[in-house]
Amino acid sequence: QVQLVESGGGLVQPGGSLRLSCAASGFTVISYTMGWYRRAPGQERNWVANILSTTGQTNYADSVKGRFTISRDNAKNVVYLQMNSLNSEDTAVYYCYVVDRGRISWGQGTQVTVSS
Repeated sequence: QVQLVESGGGLVQPGGSLRLSCAASGFTVISYTMGWYRRAPGQERNWVANILSTTGQTNYADSVKGRFTISRDNAKNVVYLQMNSLNSEDTAVYYCYVVDRGRISWGQGTQVTVSS
């Protein structure tokens, strides 16, 4: 059974950093494409970043490129999202996802609030 559990969200000041974690169970993170979406208040869910299976190639939305880094720890079976230089526009609920043969599974989300 696929399960994704996000953690690491919280309140951070503008310019600060956070690292989100997505602990996976029921599968191995190296075997599937995984990534992050986010939903800001009153907006649709928007894709943030992904990391491809096997190659480990990473891709980012333009809005976070150069500030966010997605990575994975195969031994711990965890995917991370390191977020630097945060600003108010990054305030959102962040969701981890995994793609398995065209089907997407989601975590429950973790709130990130950027505010002074």
